[in-house]
Amino acid sequence: MTPETPSQDQEAKPRRVGIIAFAIGTVASLTFFAFFPGLPHVIDWGAILASLAVGALIRRAWLARTRRKRTNVR
Repeated sequence: MTPETPSQDQEAKPRRVGIIAFAIGTVASLTFFAFFPGLPHVIDWGAILASLAVGALIRRAWLARTRRKRTNVR
């Protein structure tokens, strides 16, 4: 293996963390739409799409945070 190519473990960890962050964000926002008082207790397509968007934003934020932490940039 050459020094320029990262190992598969170094590539797999951010991917795994990103998937977990996406799932947590999606489930958390779906839970919000399902149980928050005052909202109709219906999960419609708008709530699903909004939850997917929140999950994507949380994934992106978490990956940016871990990249900053890895490179020690503040």
